[in-house]
Amino acid sequence: MDHGEVRELFDRRMRREAPADGPGCRVERVGDVVRQTGPPEAWNGVVWSGLTAATADAAIAEQIRHFTSLGREFEWKLYAHDEPRDLGDRLRAAGFSAGPGEALMVAEADRIAALGAAPPDGVELVPVTDAAGVDLMAEVHDRAFATDGTRLRQRLVRQLAETPGTVVAVVAVAGGRPVSSARMELVPGTGFAGLWGGGTVPEWRGRGLYRSLVVHRARIAAARGYRWLQVDASDDSRPILGRLGFAVLSTTTPYDYRPGYRAEATTG
Repeated sequence: MDHGEVRELFDRRMRREAPADGPGCRVERVGDVVRQTGPPEAWNGVVWSGLTAATADAAIAEQIRHFTSLGREFEWKLYAHDEPRDLGDRLRAAGFSAGPGEALMVAEADRIAALGAAPPDGVELVPVTDAAGVDLMAEVHDRAFATDGTRLRQRLVRQLAETPGTVVAVVAVAGGRPVSSARMELVPGTGFAGLWGGGTVPEWRGRGLYRSLVVHRARIAAARGYRWLQVDASDDSRPILGRLGFAVLSTTTPYDYRPGYRAEATTG
């Protein structure tokens, strides 16, 4: 299957026909927009849109009305191949802020699973199955990304308790301390497993932990019958994934909308 065919398959199964990705979430199609609405700790936003220059502005306004009526911040997940071509400009004009772009990368799970990638000596990969394990992941998240992992913790604890078959989480432990962690979202019926949250604390970077966690999750995905691995890769992880055999299918940019953001931004 060539890259264009894989991208079309991804768009259809993971975007146009996207299932809800966590407890308490629902996915609905409103006109030419597919969106997910969930509790505050969940991902809320637009998964896919099939818009034109004539329909885009009204669709954007409708999503703002929907999510702000619920008091939700939300994200419009825009891909480089989405239409219309100026959709990003239209989102910014409507009050969205663009985050860093990432590469949509895909590889066949069994090919990645066959690679050798043992963790460094003295490091143990520990499955995360409960709140205590999630706390270790959140500690890594805070140290690796210098951001607050509270919402991630809330979401993962609920997901592991209510829908454990949809997520695989792992933490790398050295000397009794968590030094790296990652998770994998398994979407039944799609053939795609999403690799998310791979992070390593600064003093352990460059030792192969990221690669080890990718291969570890690939083996689990392949064993469970998933054909494809999907990653939204940052500039840091893209070269590593490329060397492992992942291919770039597109780029994606998060456009975030926070109720009241423009008013706050212009105050003073």
